[in-house]
Parts: sequence; C-alpha cells; structure tokens
Amino acid sequence: MRFIKPTLIAASLLTIAVTGTSCAGPETSPIPETERAGKPVVYQVFSRLFGNQNTTNKPWGTAAENGVGKFADFTDEALEGIRRLGVSHVWYTGVLHHGVIRDYTAYGISNDDPDVIKGRAGSPYAVKDYYGVSPDLATDPAKRMDEFRALIDRTHKHGLKVIIDIIPNHVARGYTSLGKPDGVVDFGAADDTSVEYARDNNFYYVPGQAFEVPDFKAGHEPLGGEAHPLADGQFTEVPAKWTGNGARSVKPSADDWYETVKLNYGVRPDGSHDFPSLPEGYEALDVRAHATFWADKDLPDTWMKMRDIAFFWLDQGVDGFRYDVAELVPVEFWSFLNSAIKMRNPDAFLLAEVYNPKLYRDYVHKGKMDVLYDKVGLYDLLKAILQGRETTDALPREIASLSDIEAHMMHFLENHDEQRIASPEFAGNPWRAMPAMVVSATLRTSPTMLYFGQAVGEDGSEDAGFGDPSRTSIFDYVGVPAHQRWMNGGKFDGGALTEDEAKLRAYYERLMRFTAGSPAMMGDYRELHSVNRQHVPGYTDQLFAFARWSEDEKLVVVSNFAENETATFPLRLPTKLAIDWGFTNNGSYPLSDVLGGGNATLVIEDGQAIIELTLEPLQSMILQLPRGE
Repeated sequence: MRFIKPTLIAASLLTIAVTGTSCAGPETSPIPETERAGKPVVYQVFSRLFGNQNTTNKPWGTAAENGVGKFADFTDEALEGIRRLGVSHVWYTGVLHHGVIRDYTAYGISNDDPDVIKGRAGSPYAVKDYYGVSPDLATDPAKRMDEFRALIDRTHKHGLKVIIDIIPNHVARGYTSLGKPDGVVDFGAADDTSVEYARDNNFYYVPGQAFEVPDFKAGHEPLGGEAHPLADGQFTEVPAKWTGNGARSVKPSADDWYETVKLNYGVRPDGSHDFPSLPEGYEALDVRAHATFWADKDLPDTWMKMRDIAFFWLDQGVDGFRYDVAELVPVEFWSFLNSAIKMRNPDAFLLAEVYNPKLYRDYVHKGKMDVLYDKVGLYDLLKAILQGRETTDALPREIASLSDIEAHMMHFLENHDEQRIASPEFAGNPWRAMPAMVVSATLRTSPTMLYFGQAVGEDGSEDAGFGDPSRTSIFDYVGVPAHQRWMNGGKFDGGALTEDEAKLRAYYERLMRFTAGSPAMMGDYRELHSVNRQHVPGYTDQLFAFARWSEDEKLVVVSNFAENETATFPLRLPTKLAIDWGFTNNGSYPLSDVLGGGNATLVIEDGQAIIELTLEPLQSMILQLPRGE
C-alpha cells in the first residue's frame, strides 16, 4: 500500500479543539527527567556492532575489513544517548566469550573450527567460556575482563542497570574455560562418557561414535566457502554429544544448532526427571521459601555449575540476566537458580525467553522469573495487524488472556531474533509501526524492550554473510548504517541522521521517556475499544483506544493503525470511568497530547463522556488530564 507519513493536524470539531504537530514530534522531548515512576525499559544492544564505525560491509568480511565495536565505545556520551530513551536496564548481548574465527592464540585462546561456528564472528549463544568475555570486544584482549568491569561501572554511573545473557540449555562444542576460578571444573570434564546419560554428567552422549560435521547446502558452507586450514569438514568429538536443540544424531542437520551441545539438567532421555519436584502449592510461595526448599537437596551437577556462574557475574556487578530458550530447561531448575539469585540480590532483573503460552504461568510462579517475552501473543498479533492479516478487534481478547500475569510480560517490536520493523519483510517503513509501538509501550504495566537501531529506523538489509537480511546479523562483523548515523563519529548525538531518522528518534524519546516517568503506566487499565466499536460511528477496526490512570494522573491512549485513512469520531468513555475519575458535573475538561503537543477537551454532558477526535493516518495520541484533577 502507499505510505502516507502523518502530517500536521488542526481541527475544531463540535466539543473539541485539537491542534497537533506531526507524528514525529519536536526535535527534543520537553518531558522533564523525573524520578522513575513508570515502566522499566530494557535497551538491548548487540555489543559487537554498537560502536563499529566501519561502513565497508563486505559479506563474510573479517574484523579488519568490516570493523568491530568495543566495550570502550560505550562512552559517557553513548550511555547518555541510551538513557534518553527512558531506559532503566541495558542488556549487553554477546558479552560472554563465544567461538569466533579470529586468531587469539597470543592470549592463550585456542582457535575455533569454522565447521562448528556460525558466521565469522560466531554466535553469541555458543558460549566457549562462561567465566570470560569476548576478546573481540576488548581494546586489549589481555585486559578484557577489566574493560568489561569498567563498562559496568560506567553504566551504573549513568543510572542504568546491566543485564547479560545466561545461555542455560547449551554451550559451544569447543567449550574450554580459561577464566574459571580456582576449584571450578569445566562442563563435561568429569563426565562418564561411556553412557548416554548419568544424572551428574553435564552432557548427553552417543557412546562409541564420533561426531560428524553437517552437510551444508551450497552457498551456506563455513565462511561462505572461503579456504581456511580448519574448514575441512572435520571436528573431533569422541564420543559425539547431543546437539543443543536436542538432536541426538552424531551428524546433526545444518538446520540444527550444530555449533552447540545440550546441557543435562537431570532429565533422562525418556523425559522423566532425576531431581526433586516442587511440592504442591509452592507456586504461591515467595523466593525465600523456594530457596529454603532447595537448600538441603542433592541436585544434578549442572545445576550447581550454572548457579556458580550466575553468582560469579553478580559479583562482577551485573544486575540481572536474560535467559536464552529458558523453556528448554526444567522449571524446577529455575526455582532453584532464581531463588538463589534473589537471596543474593533481591533487585536482580530476570528476563526469560519462553515461547509456549501454556508454560508462562509455571515459569513466572514456580520458576520465579520476573519477566517473560510476550512474543507469541502481543508481538505476533501487532505484526499481523501491521501486515493486514488481523485487525485491532483481536487485541482485547489477547490482552485479557494474560491479564493475571501482564506485569511479567515484556513487550517489544524488535530484538536480535526478529525482523527489523523497517525491513520489507515486516513493515517496510518504521513509521508504519508507530501506532503498534505506542500501544505496546503504554499497554498495562508490562515493561518495554527496545533494540539498538530501532529508534532510527534500521532496516537490517545488510548481507553480512551467515543468515539472511531483514535481521541485523548476530553472526558476522558488520556496520549498522542508520545506527552509525546516530553515532555520528562517536559523538552519539544523531548529528548525521537524515531528517526523517531524527524525527523518528525524537518521537521514540518522547514516548519512552513518558512511559518511564508516568505513574499512570503503573496504574489501572481499561480498554475502550469494544464499547466504541459497538456504539460509535467512525470508530473502525483500525483504531484502538484504552484508558490508563493512577491516583494523580489520568490518560486516554488512542492509535490509528490505518495507513491511508484519517479517522474522525467521538471517542466515548464509560460513564462510570468518568465518575471514578471525579468528573461528575457537566462541563469541559482540558486534555493535552503528550505525543504531539496538541490539546483536546473531554466534555461531560447529561451523563455522557465524549472526546471528539480526528487522527491522521498512523497517528497516536496520549491525552493527559492535568495532574491533580
């Protein structure tokens, strides 16, 4: 469909006068920085790419050719730029030492085999050393841990918390820890490799058989087919281990997680458990009760190793973890680990990647997760609405389905696994998704996650090597163009952005800083869509409206998802809501539009509460009553 960017609106319709600016808003947000009263905002940054200023972008390019970002690139200016998006937590993705096709033998690091590495820079989810950080990210690889600790300190200085990944389900095929503390035994070092399974083995085995490298499709060979001394179709692993996604063949498919091996948490090959179960009713008990339950239990060795890894990073100053594919690890383990973490740091932020909605409540209540991805529900539905496969009529039911755990569901429109909003495969234009972004960020008390480059419309179109464009590569060295324009040569001031990119960034700042500072974001919610769809002419299935309020702040949020149609309609508020808000007498009450700087009027007359509105294509409004009304 033809794209129409939101334009200036100026209308005077019956009981309302609305004047507004473009969807972009002004260049800087007028919302003052206040003590955080609203939602947590997590900023995911792919650490290897964030500070890279190189624009070569050669497919399969080396670090020397394409460049690589460093811990040191997260300067005070960079962190301040992140903070201006209302961010509370920075998720530094790809920090842990993972396999990489680059020679670091001068630092005592073994070379990695391209036959079991994805891309040239390697997957951050194939960890080679849980007690170390990637040498790629260090200015001086010999001091890489010191440089990361300095980054933790800088991040904290800017009032931001630090999250890193813990990948509990699998490790790299070449796992060998150089950084482990004294007394720590590597995964698998003490395993009985003569059996497929033993409770205290860290891995599963195919006894007596050697691992075989997958058959790769033409064009998808290691390093894109480039000659390399180790790219010989051979990797020594005897006996073969199960692959990370559970594949048991000695020769996994190229579509399997062939670069990793699965960790054993005491789940037998038939799926039964070799560890205690939580007693009935523990889902209602707090973390202290869970920690007490596990304190005297004899538990699988992998459980203890992963607990010690989490403790190690807490001791370095890390404030929380994002758990990769958490649903592939038993919920009882999460009860054990998360309760132990909370005993050390009650404020630790624990975010889990879980895609099965049937497991959500178990992982929240039994597993003691703070937050789960709301991917299969809200993300997928919003994407379908943007692509014309669904309408906003589907939103109320989806929102209601998670109402009991909504505070534990992380809302997002981008992350490293998903297509960039601006890619043709998703929305094709970053503005097309702004109604969804407003809804996602202001809905319920759910926290919000942003991905680096999202706020300037990064489209993920670079062919970096391994994998396909539309997602910014996590496997190779690459520059991220729109993000690099925001970096502006290390000034991190957006000075090189296009006019449209600068307006988009300003809009994100305004929206996200408001959600971070608004007490109503942590207050009550009521959807207004259903009543307006039933009773209001002009209120279509491309609109979505709801109310948010706290004791001293009252908001009405309304978005127009239509790309080509202006919407004019009288938004109807339930009479009881107006009464509960204290509007009992006939009269007019001023509303200000947080997003566009416009204003509106709520009219109460003979028990009816109406806001006459005109919304341009893709426009959203957050209408705010004066605080203290």
